[in-house]
Amino acid sequence: MTAAPFRLVAYAFMLLGVLFSLASALGIIRFPDVYTRIHAGTKALTGGAIMVLIGAAIYTPTWQSTAKILLIGVFFIATNPLSSHAIARACYRHGIQPNAVYKDDYAESLSARKKEKTS
Repeated sequence: MTAAPFRLVAYAFMLLGVLFSLASALGIIRFPDVYTRIHAGTKALTGGAIMVLIGAAIYTPTWQSTAKILLIGVFFIATNPLSSHAIARACYRHGIQPNAVYKDDYAESLSARKKEKTS
């Protein structure tokens, strides 16, 4: 059984993770365009999931469980930002424009790449 102070620390991490996830959900609902929604879903949700996993790792009594939880965390850290980037790139290439962009560096690099391929 886990000692009481460790339980409290684990519960605090889990509660913080839930709050991060709620902030992510609120951002996904409230933000104006797909890119800022993806940003909210990536940053806050990754942080929230990692906090919950840290709390679960502290709470579990065995090192095998903790090792599995840490592997899940590494997998989540690796895949969530990559998938969000792929979604944002696909949205951009399908013509979905960001809300308030003053300078579009990506469009300039795409046009330069197209010119390079044609010449």
